[in-house]
Amino acid sequence: MKEEIMQLKEQVVELLENKQYSNLHDYIDKLNSQDISIMFEELSKEDMIRVFRLLSKDEAAEVFSYMESDLQEDLINLLTDKELKNIVDELYMDDTVDLIEEMPSNVVKRILNGVNQKDRKLINELLNYPEDSAGSIMTTEFVDLKMNMTVDEAFTKIRKIALDKETVYTCYVLDTRRKIVGIVGVKDLLIAQPDVVIKDIMETNIVTVNTLDDQEEVVKKFDKYDFIALPVVDKEDRLVGIVTVDDAIDVLQEENTEDFEIMAGITPSEDSYFKTSIFKHAKNRILWLLLLMISSSITGSIIIHYEEAFAALPLLVAFVPMLMDTGGNCGSQSSTMIIRGMATDEIKLKDYFKAVWKEIRISVIVGIILSIANGIRIVVQYNDLQIAIVVGITLILTVIFSKFLGCSLPMLAKKLKLDPAIMAAPLITTIVDSCSIFIYFQIAIAIMRI
Repeated sequence: MKEEIMQLKEQVVELLENKQYSNLHDYIDKLNSQDISIMFEELSKEDMIRVFRLLSKDEAAEVFSYMESDLQEDLINLLTDKELKNIVDELYMDDTVDLIEEMPSNVVKRILNGVNQKDRKLINELLNYPEDSAGSIMTTEFVDLKMNMTVDEAFTKIRKIALDKETVYTCYVLDTRRKIVGIVGVKDLLIAQPDVVIKDIMETNIVTVNTLDDQEEVVKKFDKYDFIALPVVDKEDRLVGIVTVDDAIDVLQEENTEDFEIMAGITPSEDSYFKTSIFKHAKNRILWLLLLMISSSITGSIIIHYEEAFAALPLLVAFVPMLMDTGGNCGSQSSTMIIRGMATDEIKLKDYFKAVWKEIRISVIVGIILSIANGIRIVVQYNDLQIAIVVGITLILTVIFSKFLGCSLPMLAKKLKLDPAIMAAPLITTIVDSCSIFIYFQIAIAIMRI
């Protein structure tokens, strides 16, 4: 992909240098808008604005909507007020809102200067919805029909307004109070006779979301029902917008990135890796590292407490890293599966005991196999059956405990209205380390009488 973009850039730059603007216009007219937006990242600001001005009005707006926010800001600073107004006029409302949220105040002022009073009011309404809610990611540009319309009348309206709508594949049938009473797809309209009434072919089993619903819940409904658009209603059940599948995918990527960062013990950041400064990267990571470092000192305190056992049998120390790592790995496996299950709605809070029972049975099997394998190694290598028994029993108990913890903590976080990803690998590993050492030495003292 990178090579293709660089080839596009080289071709564009060559045409620019030779001032073959007509050929350049024809060349970029055949390119995908997404590819053009990526190519702009490789061009100088001077070349970018020259190429951008060769785009048609519609394509310029589409290319602009695909660009990264910092590149959008650079381009806005190069555009005249009239050019900026032309772009904003062609943007869908949700893209305009996203743009305003990303830009600094001086740029926002320029954008709003070219927006009419009606659209400005609508933008303010969308900006007032809570962050990460369905209302904050919806667009207000959809096709609405009346149930007493004929198919022919519906197509007449669609042709009239389609250019200003984000999608026409799904049309929404509203009553006089703008409450949604049905949904009809373009496919259904195409195969129906022109005089058929909309109410006779519309789907009345409607799935909606509320403007205040969390965006993660919206994405789950896209996954469950395979929608390309999802209607959004207000508290009075009036249709106020739709969430399209491309916005749902964006949300999914954001949420997955956030979960990966939390699971790695990093404070989530809205910026990409390279656009985040090294100081902000350090700040996002240091808090968790400090907490985990301090909590790890508990493990050191436990080890010091058992100095006499070390002195009596130094060989015990050799198995400490293995026990700690095994416990941490088992806990991480369980927490990852549980967090994933909750994210896809397969595992719910009511399934707690069912999930715990399953993990305990898994841990017993895994623990026995690991203890047998390790026991054979200890007997062969050290010729010490007693230590093999101690390590074997510790392994079984550690695996059971760590998998129980890996299952329970994410579900506890969910119960407390926290992100389950918080209870992921780093935290579970630290807790399991301390507990596995405690279990190990207690068993060693009991069996070996030291």
